[in-house]
Amino acid sequence: MRRTVLTTLSCLLLGTALAGCTDTVPEKMEKERSARQLLDEANETMTALDSVTVTMDTSMTSGISVTGHVTTDLKRRCTGGTDFGAGKHLEEIRIDDTGYFRPNRAYLREWAEERGMADVAGKKPWVKAAADGAGGITCTREFAFFGKAKKGEPGEVNGVPTITLVVTDKADKGGAYTFHVATEGKPYLLKVAYEGDDYRSTTTFSDFDEPLDVRAPNPSEVIDPTSRR
Repeated sequence: MRRTVLTTLSCLLLGTALAGCTDTVPEKMEKERSARQLLDEANETMTALDSVTVTMDTSMTSGISVTGHVTTDLKRRCTGGTDFGAGKHLEEIRIDDTGYFRPNRAYLREWAEERGMADVAGKKPWVKAAADGAGGITCTREFAFFGKAKKGEPGEVNGVPTITLVVTDKADKGGAYTFHVATEGKPYLLKVAYEGDDYRSTTTFSDFDEPLDVRAPNPSEVIDPTSRR
């Protein structure tokens, strides 16, 4: 017992890959921490990011599916795309309160008809709108603990070992979330899988703190429905 304590202290103080340190300390700390503590640490790590790419895949029991991705600074700038099914695809750029979206023909036809603007089809590739009404993506994302968590089996996401944390909530009796938190390097949240009565979804996170360059489209390629020109 005394030897184990001394070895652990040596690893923590020296911070080097001494024999027995690399495997012993993470495993010991992982066992000592509760599921809630591990989730809180992952959420703090994710909240501190300057950028991240989020990929989402949702399938409804009704047969409808939605897939998408967004690369974001988690604050005011992001870019991504969403497939809504029935051949509809939407690319988006969001900067502060302004959104720019570029729909394919299937999406644009439905969008224009709803607004009595069928004549915009094919005129310009990008449409300007308020960011809260532009479409499917959002730049901000809240990383916070909810429900009741318990530890699951070890997992792996794209070759990175993880610990799985299963979260349930009384308000969602038929559903459960499985969080995959990296156990090597920083405790990033790598994947969240949800299974419920109405739908299933998988969300993955990647490209942590990668350089982010989000710019508005060239004005010559943008149509502004609120402009009188």
